[in-house]
Amino acid sequence: MSNLQSSSEIRNNRVLVCVGGGIAAYKVCEVVSTLFKSGVEVKVILTRSAQEFITPLTLATLSRHPAYTDNDFWQPTHSRPLHIELGEWADLIVIAPLTANTLAKLTYGMADNLLTNTVLASTCPVLLAPAMNTDMWEQLTVQRNWQQLLIDSRYHGMSTASGLLACDRVGAGRMAEPPEIVTRVHSLLHTGGKRDLVGKRILISTGGTREYLDPVRFIGNPSTGKMGLALAQAALHRGANVTLVHGVASWDVPLGVQAIPVISAEEMQQVMLEYLPNADVIIMSAAVADVKPKDYSSEKLPKRSLPQALPLEPVPDIVAQLAQLKQAHQLLIGFAAQTGDIITPAKEKLQSKKLDVIVANPIDQPDSGFGSNNNQAIFLDGQGHKLEIAHCSKLEMAHHLFDFVMSRDA
Repeated sequence: MSNLQSSSEIRNNRVLVCVGGGIAAYKVCEVVSTLFKSGVEVKVILTRSAQEFITPLTLATLSRHPAYTDNDFWQPTHSRPLHIELGEWADLIVIAPLTANTLAKLTYGMADNLLTNTVLASTCPVLLAPAMNTDMWEQLTVQRNWQQLLIDSRYHGMSTASGLLACDRVGAGRMAEPPEIVTRVHSLLHTGGKRDLVGKRILISTGGTREYLDPVRFIGNPSTGKMGLALAQAALHRGANVTLVHGVASWDVPLGVQAIPVISAEEMQQVMLEYLPNADVIIMSAAVADVKPKDYSSEKLPKRSLPQALPLEPVPDIVAQLAQLKQAHQLLIGFAAQTGDIITPAKEKLQSKKLDVIVANPIDQPDSGFGSNNNQAIFLDGQGHKLEIAHCSKLEMAHHLFDFVMSRDA
């Protein structure tokens, strides 16, 4: 049995955060703090306008590095030009908030401050998180600059959200929230900015299904759907068109993902079969119930009326149906959440369900499996390839899975 090695096991984690002049600058404090706590080395540049909203001292304290301003840029206190040093140091540059002014400068290759000079003196990916008044954001010139800049594969744009803005306007132009920015940062650090899933249509199921006995009682499991959410985020960040079919969830669906909520296994079956023909990759990460109550009561059953032995019947075997209907060009990936020996049952499921790839993950290990933000797993495929992934975040696990899949096709 051969072993495939992940292409991103060794990588750097140096992020240069560039803060533009806007009220959304206060959100960058959370971005910097969260990145530092996750083990990322962070340095910060503030434009002159940004200092009207937040101080260099604040960001220097959060990043544990000096926060640089244009005053540092124009002082001959460095052995090498500061913008060259910072540009070569960074594995990723984040510009948040991206203002209309900085957007225009970047679009036309202008460099009149430390931020723009550093971007031009670097070759790493650049993540852009715009923020501005709705009328400013929707100006033809601003949208033209935005689209023009994104033609350059170095630049990765985050969508603006709609909501109440600082100007009391309700509309588009709100900067992405810190957790979204941090997630995108970790994706870019893993991939180095590659978009190897562009043009791919990824269909993902996630979360637990619920099989109701009456309006308040059901058979279910503790799945939260976080693994499928991470898969959707990773696929989206790598350029894919993503459809996410999910059970009851407490998280927000990422902008750009088509989300379809379901409750029961039968509902999930219907949606998955409907979207199967147009998918290139199908990932069944949902924790689908195995059985359901044979009888359903439309009214809540009194406790005294609950049966001593609950008659059950099987639910549809969704992954088996998908395997029977999928075309030769489609890839079907399943999950096997197990306790104890995880490989033997995963191999059996890989063969019996006619899967292309299976992810065997333990649910009896600390901080792994249901409800956790982290996971560990072993990937297996029908050609005998095997890859063990040590304990990591579910987002990183998702990227490892796509690396594994793409390496099979290489």
